[in-house]
Amino acid sequence: MRFLVRLAALFGMITALAAPALAQSGSPLVVTVTEGNVDPFPIAVTDFIGEDAASSETGADIARVVTNNLMNSGLFAPVDQDAFIENITNIDLRPRFADWRVINASALLVGRVSVDEQGRLLVAFRLWDTAAEQQLLGMQFTSVPENWRRLAHKVSDAIYERLTGESGFFDTRIVYVSEGEGPDGIPTRRLVIMDQDGANPSFLTDRSYMALLPNYSPTNQQITYVSFRDLQATSYLYDLQTGRQEALFDGSNAAITGGGQSLSARFHPNGRELVMSVERRGRHDLYGFDLRTRALRQLTNNPSDDTEPSYAPDGNQIVFASNRSGQPQLYVMNADGTEQRRISFGEGRYTSPVWSPRGDLIAFIKQRGSMFSLGVMRADGSGEERILYDGYFVDTPAWSPNGRMLLFTRGDYSATGTRYSIWSVDLGGFNLRRLPTQGAASDAAWSPLLD
Repeated sequence: MRFLVRLAALFGMITALAAPALAQSGSPLVVTVTEGNVDPFPIAVTDFIGEDAASSETGADIARVVTNNLMNSGLFAPVDQDAFIENITNIDLRPRFADWRVINASALLVGRVSVDEQGRLLVAFRLWDTAAEQQLLGMQFTSVPENWRRLAHKVSDAIYERLTGESGFFDTRIVYVSEGEGPDGIPTRRLVIMDQDGANPSFLTDRSYMALLPNYSPTNQQITYVSFRDLQATSYLYDLQTGRQEALFDGSNAAITGGGQSLSARFHPNGRELVMSVERRGRHDLYGFDLRTRALRQLTNNPSDDTEPSYAPDGNQIVFASNRSGQPQLYVMNADGTEQRRISFGEGRYTSPVWSPRGDLIAFIKQRGSMFSLGVMRADGSGEERILYDGYFVDTPAWSPNGRMLLFTRGDYSATGTRYSIWSVDLGGFNLRRLPTQGAASDAAWSPLLD
């Protein structure tokens, strides 16, 4: 099967809009992002104004997507449109700010949708501070009409960044494993890609083989995943722009031959190298792999199992799980394999470490008895762990590109067996939300912001 996924948008223009009758200026209005629970910031999002019925419908759709994005972040509380007093008919006129303050909207987003002579979609918006009566942001995006949803995500990211001071995560995609059964009742595991809000899902692989543990490249539209096509776990590379898939090893690598397996491949921040766990003769060690030369470089050589490696965002260190001290614990080493040191010392089994894109934290899974936990710890192991979620089964954490949210696989007990789904949670352990997926799902990977 060949599947073509086009992620690159045809954006022709990003322009700033000056505030009408007022020079654009700064404002103290800001959403403070902390690691605890915060009261969501009230914002009013009006339907974007259209020049005709079709563009008005698109404008309402864009406002709906922006509203849902901001609400799902857990930091914003969009005001119900039924409470609006002023009807915005021209975004180039100053709003009646008192009408928005009285419904407790601290910020106001207004927008316009039009189509130019070349058939391109123009989406303009203004963000207002209703207390200071100042424009905080004014921008215009241009693209082809079918990209209206991506434009809505870009508007959301711009609003998020202006009000929090941090980059957003809305114009992104998520790859995950859809779990089901084939016509013969045999379990199937297929890769699915979708927008971060669950829209536009598409299958990447078919039912002819199992696909597990996808991971995104930080620089290219590529993913790695583990396949069982040859009754052996083998790492594959999938180019999302061309649909091309290839096994990373052809049998010429001595570390892989002799019945060995390659697992848990993760990208270096430069996108040109991988680190992975390779099994040979019943033992797992970590290897670096150059995607250009296809050269393997052994990084660990330990009688125990070293697995699940993840690079630091600067590429200089790697965190991994190892049972060299008994039960699995977390270790950090330099990218060349030197200075291996343990960083987890709590009770239980520590697995699935993933380094935050911000570089300050490492997410992990801990199992104590029959209880699983999703937690984060400082990258040097100092201080206390923070547990974000406890459950019947928890696995495969994945960071949002801004390092403020985590996806994870959650398993819930049922009479027919464990039911798997994908959830998100923020760094405070709040804003727990189930992602819309194609049936049972696991092993999510979050893309970087799209270009």
